[in-house]
Amino acid sequence: MSKQTEWAESAPQTLRLRVEFGLFFIAVPVLIAVFFPPSWMFPSLFSFTALGILLLHYTPGFEWAELRYNHGNWSWTEVALFAVAMTLFCVAVVMIARPEAAFFLLRERPEILLMIWVFYPFISALPQELLFRSLFFRRYHAILPGERAAYLLNAALFSLAHLMYWSWIVAVMTFAGGLLFTWAYRKRGSFFYAVLLHAIAGNIIFAVGLGIYFYSGNVQRPF
Repeated sequence: MSKQTEWAESAPQTLRLRVEFGLFFIAVPVLIAVFFPPSWMFPSLFSFTALGILLLHYTPGFEWAELRYNHGNWSWTEVALFAVAMTLFCVAVVMIARPEAAFFLLRERPEILLMIWVFYPFISALPQELLFRSLFFRRYHAILPGERAAYLLNAALFSLAHLMYWSWIVAVMTFAGGLLFTWAYRKRGSFFYAVLLHAIAGNIIFAVGLGIYFYSGNVQRPF
């Protein structure tokens, strides 16, 4: 088979992947952020997540067992340093931007904070990593740019997925988080490590008071 024939047969598949990629990672998040009321946020996200998991399941060559690969490719020292750095950063941000919200849940509603700490890793961090790391790189690897550009694209789309909160603080933090979680997934080859870092970051955000920016009840659109 000639290279021209191979290209001709793969072109429709590539086009389909590009359209699917654009709809899932760009069109849907923008649609939710711009047109859906805040009360629809979580049902929309649930549907978005369910669709992404379904796409991942039917991705050619993907096996759920591969999520266990290199699950121990990290160290407690590294995690502790990350947790300390993340805490210091979040405390600085909340004290500058919203000092009245600092440690609100810890001070006023510790039972809610405990609930968040227990469930956030499973109902938020894990599904997001399935979509923005596993689905992104496994299903769409053929249409992604080079490694560094793919990292930046991933982080940008991860940030875009949080556009619904309409906060530049959320946008910056999720972009940085996207880079870090992608590094854990790609460089360390560990899906578990990406979920772990994501879970730690999220729980720290809510503990220090920055969760106020990730609460749908506080969303204020600029239009």
